[in-house]
Amino acid sequence: MDSLKKYRSKRDFTVTAEPEGSKESNGSPSKDLLYVIQKHHASQLHYDFRLEWRGVLLSWAVPKGPSVDPAVKRLAARVEDHPVEYGGFEGLIPEGEYGGGTVMLWDRGTWTPEVPDVDAALKKGELKFTLHGKKLKGSWVLVRTKGYGSSKKESWLLIKHRDRYASSEDVLEKKPLSVLSNRSFEEIAASR
Repeated sequence: MDSLKKYRSKRDFTVTAEPEGSKESNGSPSKDLLYVIQKHHASQLHYDFRLEWRGVLLSWAVPKGPSVDPAVKRLAARVEDHPVEYGGFEGLIPEGEYGGGTVMLWDRGTWTPEVPDVDAALKKGELKFTLHGKKLKGSWVLVRTKGYGSSKKESWLLIKHRDRYASSEDVLEKKPLSVLSNRSFEEIAASR
């Protein structure tokens, strides 16, 4: 089954610069698993948290963005898988297109599972992992919840574990620039 079918069905690649993704994936985990957070202003501002697994980027929309404070739990709504190539995307999605708006590559690096079986952990609803990003590092967990309201999207919580990278600082405010272009969100938006 093509896990990118839903992603592709929502986009017109003759109009948007978003990557379509390679048609073939062996489904085997890579040695170095990509981790990405993209700041995205579509209908509303949010952060897209992505972990490479089996040839795609598993994706969650985090409305308030990540927090490095273990006391703060961030809602993370599961969205469709994205192609691994999306992990390098920064720019503008044309107005009127799905997700139209500005996309910033806010953080990027690799991740390491802290569990022996990632697929089983996702099915169970509790994935523990370590991030090796430029901005976010250390141990984290994604925990599935019962959900809120009438949303059909899977609801998860993104939580920082207590370790040497935990802090009460606002990492979103302290580190606002793109890890790709070193531009601000406003500079990327103005590049139309």
